[in-house]
Amino acid sequence: MSQALANTLSPRKKYWAVIPAAGVGKRMGSKIPKQYLPLAGKTVLEQTLNVFIQHPDISGIVLAVTKGDPYWQEISVNYNQEHFNQDNSNKEKPIIIAPGGQERCHSVLNALNILSLHASDNDWALVHDVARPCLTSDDIDQLITILSNSSSGGLLGLPMADTVKRCDTQQNVLTTVDRSNLWRALTPQMFPLKLLKDALTHAIKTNALVTDEASALELQGLKPKMVEGQPGNIKITHPGDLQLAEQFFANQSR
Repeated sequence: MSQALANTLSPRKKYWAVIPAAGVGKRMGSKIPKQYLPLAGKTVLEQTLNVFIQHPDISGIVLAVTKGDPYWQEISVNYNQEHFNQDNSNKEKPIIIAPGGQERCHSVLNALNILSLHASDNDWALVHDVARPCLTSDDIDQLITILSNSSSGGLLGLPMADTVKRCDTQQNVLTTVDRSNLWRALTPQMFPLKLLKDALTHAIKTNALVTDEASALELQGLKPKMVEGQPGNIKITHPGDLQLAEQFFANQSR
C-alpha cells in the first residue's frame, strides 16, 4: 500500500485542549481563585477558553475543575447561554468537565482519562495553563504545524534571555549559570493522548515530581521538541501580571 493511500484510509488525528483549572492561585493574594478574576470584560478562565473555542483545528476542550466549584457553576450557565451557542461552529465544540486533582499532574491525568472516552489514542492533547489567557492562535498554529509529524510531541517555550544566577537558600548568589540552550517552558504542551496519559500515570505511581507534562515524557527517555512561542504568552501569577494581561486585550481590541 502506498503512503498516500495509507494516509487517505487512516483517520485524521484531532486536536483537543486540556486545561487544568483546579488551582487556587495563592501567590495572587485574591479571595477567589485567579482563573475567576475579571479580565477585559470576562474572567481569566473565559478568555483562555475562548482562544481554543475560536481556533478551527481544536475539536473540543476538557476542563478540570474542583468538584462543587461554585465559581465555575456560575460561569458555565452564562457561558453556555451567552457564548457557547453564538455561532454554529461552537455548537460542535464541546467543553467536557473532568474532576480536578490534588496537584496539576493529577488534574491533567483525570482530564486525559475522560478525554480517552471521546478521542483516539493517537489524537493530540494540548495541555494549557488556565492562567495563560494571552495565548494567540498563531502559537497554536506553530505547535500543530511543527509537531504533528513528530512521535514525542513538544511544547512552546522561549530562549532564556536574562542572566541566570544559582543561589543558596538565603538567596546568596553561588554562581552564574550558562544560559546557552536554556529555555523557559510555556504552554500549550502538545503530545499524543495515550503517550502522555501513560507517562503521567507512571510519574504519579513512582512519586516523581513533574511540574509540567514534558517532564513526564522526559522521565520516559523521550525528548520533546521546543517550539519558540511569543513573549506575550504570560502566566498570571501576581497582581502585576493581571495588569499586563489587561493591556494585551486592550491592544487586541484596537
